[in-house]
Amino acid sequence: MKTIGIPAILLLLLCSGCSRQSSHAPVTVTYLDVEWDTPDLMPGAAKDLQDFTQETGIQVKRLPRPDGSFNQLALWRELLQKGTGTPDVVSMDVIWSGMLNQYLMDLKPYFATELSLQNPVVLASYTLGGKVVAMPHHAYIGVLLYRPELLRKYGYGEPPKTWDELERMANRIQAGERAKGDKEFWGYAWQGGFDEDLTCSALEWQVSDGGGRIIEDDKTISVNNPQVIRGWQRAARWVGSISPPGVAAYAKWDAQNYWGSGKAAFLRSWQSDYSLLIRGWPFAESGSHPPSSSFTRFGVTSMPGGESARVGILGGNGLAVSQSSAHPREALELIRFLLRRDAQLMHTSVNSEPPQEVELFELPAIFGVYPQLSKLRQHGSDVVARPSVVAGQKYEEVSTAYMRAVHSVLAGEKTPAKAAADLEKELVEITGFRYGPPPNLGGASREKSF
Repeated sequence: MKTIGIPAILLLLLCSGCSRQSSHAPVTVTYLDVEWDTPDLMPGAAKDLQDFTQETGIQVKRLPRPDGSFNQLALWRELLQKGTGTPDVVSMDVIWSGMLNQYLMDLKPYFATELSLQNPVVLASYTLGGKVVAMPHHAYIGVLLYRPELLRKYGYGEPPKTWDELERMANRIQAGERAKGDKEFWGYAWQGGFDEDLTCSALEWQVSDGGGRIIEDDKTISVNNPQVIRGWQRAARWVGSISPPGVAAYAKWDAQNYWGSGKAAFLRSWQSDYSLLIRGWPFAESGSHPPSSSFTRFGVTSMPGGESARVGILGGNGLAVSQSSAHPREALELIRFLLRRDAQLMHTSVNSEPPQEVELFELPAIFGVYPQLSKLRQHGSDVVARPSVVAGQKYEEVSTAYMRAVHSVLAGEKTPAKAAADLEKELVEITGFRYGPPPNLGGASREKSF
């Protein structure tokens, strides 16, 4: 899949519509799935689609996707812009709503009951001007993975709740493991490469310290403030101290695989109710299995917090229907089936036990998995959405500018103060919005930076 290009995928899609189905042939719904990896890594998804066909007689053609969020968005946009011959059902990243809104049906009239059960923060990320462009499917939240046996070994009874605690624990565990001969051991692995995951990581740093969401709901650019600068300074300090020097180039699977190899104590990762119910997560998704001599048990907890709160950035995907779909009724039926199948999976957690290989501690407040273990959500993190809805069509430019600024700090190319000031100017130019302080700073004034 790493070698397949967008043109090749377009050709595959277009050729699939070259021969018209006869009136007696079963309807085939084309499904462009952002979660598609390979059939052997996500067998459950393929089984769901087989069950749907068996139940309804509707065939489903699941299309592959390229690697990388930028490539995926480019493909989705190009296919939807074509109008005729577009996919029927579109699985889309939570941040794409504003950028793909004009090509998608309003699902609000068709899912009134399901919408009433959704988390408000999650639903808001798929809602623009009252139009629901996608049904929330799998909501992922930023979480911290940890090695329980290492925490116990170094005298820690629970995982870190603050960034300062994380730094202290990572330092101590790293020093201890290196003293025992593992010179390649690091305390904390995370995604610092030039990718959307960096936007998510950095937003968790600044929101937890009260630094706002880059762009606020009232269309003010709030990114240039002391809390943001402090968070960036802290993260830059991690590079080469508790995190590998190359962490500023790590994509999702780079960090995941490094931690999975047993060479790190903590990992910034993604988690959802859905993934917690799948045995073998997170290694089943990446194909990376921890060595038997390293560790067989891992822990999941909320991301650490700063002076204001513990927060996890919202990720995940929703299910949408193209306005140009040739089979809108069948497309809606597929979405309804997939949502029902997930609800059935969640229902199994009511009386089932968590996987024995996983330690769960203070999970994000949004989680509903294993409801009998309510203590898991005590003091857990809140969920925060990226400013994709308020930025609308400009979100891709906004996020790219943001990650470029953060990356310049991590690479030592700019001071945090300079990077934040430059970013503020760039975001004002991109969006036309005014600058201002984040909400928690109230009407506090600051020097104008341009």
